[in-house]
Amino acid sequence: MSEILSSLRSLMASHSPPLDALVVPSEDYHQSEYVSARDKRREFVSGFTGSAGLALITKNEARLWTDGRYFLQATQQLSNEWTLMRMGEDPLVEVWMSDNLSEEANIGVDPWCVSVDTANRWNKSFAKKYQKLVPTTTDLVDEVWQNRPPSQTSPLVVHPLEFAGRSVPDKLEELRSKLKQENARGYVIAALDEVAWLYNIRGTDVAYCPVAHAFAIVTTDSAFLYVDTKKVSDEASEYFKGLGVEVREYTDVISDVALLASDRLFSSFSSKSTKDMEIDSDWVWVDPAKCCYALYSKLDADKVLLQPSPLSLPKALKNPVELEGLKKAHVRDGAAVVQYLVWLDQQMQELYGASGYFMEAESNKKKPTSETAKLTELNVSDKLESLRAAKEHFRGLSFPTISSVGSNAAIIHYSPEPETCAEMDPDKIYLCDSGAQYLDGTTDITRTVHFGKPSAHEKDCYTAVLKGHIALGNARFPKGTSGYTLDILARAPLWKYGLDYRHGTGHGVGSYLFVHEGNFRPHARNVPLQASMTVTDEPGYYEDGNFGIRLENVLVVNDAETEFNFGDKGYLQFEHITWAPYQVKLINLEQLTQEEIEWLNTYHLKCKDILAPFMNQAEMEWLKKATEPVSVLV
Repeated sequence: MSEILSSLRSLMASHSPPLDALVVPSEDYHQSEYVSARDKRREFVSGFTGSAGLALITKNEARLWTDGRYFLQATQQLSNEWTLMRMGEDPLVEVWMSDNLSEEANIGVDPWCVSVDTANRWNKSFAKKYQKLVPTTTDLVDEVWQNRPPSQTSPLVVHPLEFAGRSVPDKLEELRSKLKQENARGYVIAALDEVAWLYNIRGTDVAYCPVAHAFAIVTTDSAFLYVDTKKVSDEASEYFKGLGVEVREYTDVISDVALLASDRLFSSFSSKSTKDMEIDSDWVWVDPAKCCYALYSKLDADKVLLQPSPLSLPKALKNPVELEGLKKAHVRDGAAVVQYLVWLDQQMQELYGASGYFMEAESNKKKPTSETAKLTELNVSDKLESLRAAKEHFRGLSFPTISSVGSNAAIIHYSPEPETCAEMDPDKIYLCDSGAQYLDGTTDITRTVHFGKPSAHEKDCYTAVLKGHIALGNARFPKGTSGYTLDILARAPLWKYGLDYRHGTGHGVGSYLFVHEGNFRPHARNVPLQASMTVTDEPGYYEDGNFGIRLENVLVVNDAETEFNFGDKGYLQFEHITWAPYQVKLINLEQLTQEEIEWLNTYHLKCKDILAPFMNQAEMEWLKKATEPVSVLV
């Protein structure tokens, strides 16, 4: 890291103007959460591998900001040249820069890797000391990154209507209607999942995310796709022609945005059906949270409509085909998870002398007879992936599997590595957060189990997490309520004991797209939940150095039938579509209410019936035992 920092500081000094600081964001040109290997610039300079964070390099300091999911991980991964800045506890990066950098300091950033919102917020913060945000003409990190991974050139794939559920013309018509409503000439689309959703295409440019690096521009009478044209097959080319979508090179987007600003962007063909929608407008719409500053700078700032994407809500509202596909995908996925737990239970008993999933006793400290027989966090997660891969429509994982034992489970977004992963331990908690991409849906599930004898404290913590999980999943709430508002329901049982967790309680889930699609966090507090959205329910608890617990299901938001309808608002409720049992021996049943016990028994009964067609005889026997009704003796 010393060489990298030294090289960057040399480039900062020779830059015109010289830079007092360099910001290295986590995001790519599309403001993505998950980025391709060649876009992991912040990871390259800092050594921190989490998906969220920002690095700041000054003449004599290096600091990294990240959120509560990664505090422990960052502490372990950062060298002593770096200072960890804890978001929510330490000053915001712009506040720190404004307070600690000199007057008239020049702060460099690659304008492609920072959003309009962020750049504007920083500029406002810098103004009081006449500091300046300097967009660099090249990314300085790229200049010092030897052996940077190459670009992906895998072909685009058309996502069939049988899975997409809505045609591209239908989506374009709705988008153009919104442009007309807002009196906008066109919309610049930078988010990868929005481009993929709008044009019903998928790709493999980013690990775990079925998207291709691409931009799009849609006007009242034209539609453009900007992508490396080597990725466009003859078949895909004909597909786009049939839609009236003009395909141009990825790098053409910046000049075309400038043309759009001056009303000189023309397509070789335009949709005749939209001629009547042409409007005389100078406004160009961009989403300030999703569009990079580089593209925004090519527009007339006084003629830019800065507001949330018109595609976010239609994408989040799953159509009937997508909902049906998501439910089917979660059934197959749940079957794979149960088959995994059956296999792992047997292996832990045979190789490690564990009492197992059902029995509550200390292990006999047995060890595998050879290195090759040893179970690790990594090779057991490989087994889970193989079980998923055997299921219909499987296309890969939806994120790196969080397979974590004991103290590693306290690292909220832990990712096991071959050289450092832990061996499975029958006397410690095991947390597995995993998901998959299927043609008909994206999955995300977490289960926490113990194959030995859990402590009373571990049981109490698991039970509190489960109670919060049940409370949120059972919520009924008026239309207009945000997920952020409901967050307290999942935390309240933990708060009772003075416990909490440092992550959001849920996030939206895409349809064979990003596994993270909106969330319950503060910046989503103004986004109301609506029927046909899909969200997760995932409270947790983590003790550094000891253990971690998380339980996660995917939920569909549905209309609710209520006895009354105060204010004529209408009410909503959740439907669970994830199917895998909760480990009863980790539950302190005396702490559950009768309503919670009835919910658990009903869920387990459904789980058994829904997954039965996928189970062999031995697996079915295990599942029956795992889902037996529970009760509390009075």
